[in-house]
Amino acid sequence: MASDETKKKRSKVLFLVPLVFAGISAMFVYGMNRENPDELPSTRIGQEAPKLMLTRLGDLPMFTNEDLKQGGVKLVNFWASWCVGCRIEHPVLVEMSKKGEYPIYGVDYKDDKGLQYLTEKENPYVAVAEDKVGRTAIEWGVYGIPETFVIDANGMVTHRHIGAITPEVMENVIMPEIARAEKGSGAAGGES
Repeated sequence: MASDETKKKRSKVLFLVPLVFAGISAMFVYGMNRENPDELPSTRIGQEAPKLMLTRLGDLPMFTNEDLKQGGVKLVNFWASWCVGCRIEHPVLVEMSKKGEYPIYGVDYKDDKGLQYLTEKENPYVAVAEDKVGRTAIEWGVYGIPETFVIDANGMVTHRHIGAITPEVMENVIMPEIARAEKGSGAAGGES
C-alpha cells in the first residue's frame, strides 16, 4: 500500500501531465495559425545584416558588411557544393546574375569543394566567401541551406527565403520582395 507522501506525488504528477499537454497543444495551435505555417520565423527581418565572419574562397573577390550597405538591393545566398537544393537553384542564380540588375553575394557553407564547384560551373556571385565553421550562418539564423536573404540599399534584411530558388520562386517571391525592398517597405516582407 502506498504511503500518503507517494499518493501526493502521484496526484501532483497526474495534475501536471494535462497542463503540460495543454501548453504544448496551445503552442502548436498558435504555430499553425500563423500567416504561413510552413515558414520558420526569423528575427533578422527589418534588422541590419548580421556580422560576417568569413574567409576568402581561393582568389575570388570577397565581401564585407560594408559591401552590403552600399549600392541598391542585393541578395546574400548561403550555399554549398554538396547541397542538392543549391545545385537546383544554381542555374537560376546564374541567369539572374547575367541580367546584372541585382548583385548576388555567396556564402559557401562548410564546404571543402566550393571553389572547385564554382570553377566547373558558372559563378553567379559578384563576391563570395567561405563560412568554414558555420559561425556566420548561426549569426544570420540559417536553419539549413540553401537560404537566400534580400538586403536593401541600407544593409537591412528585408526577406529570407528558405530552400531552392526555382524559376517560379524567382518570379513569384524573390522579384516581388526585391521590388518591395527597393520601395523601402521591405521590412513588411518577411519569409518564404
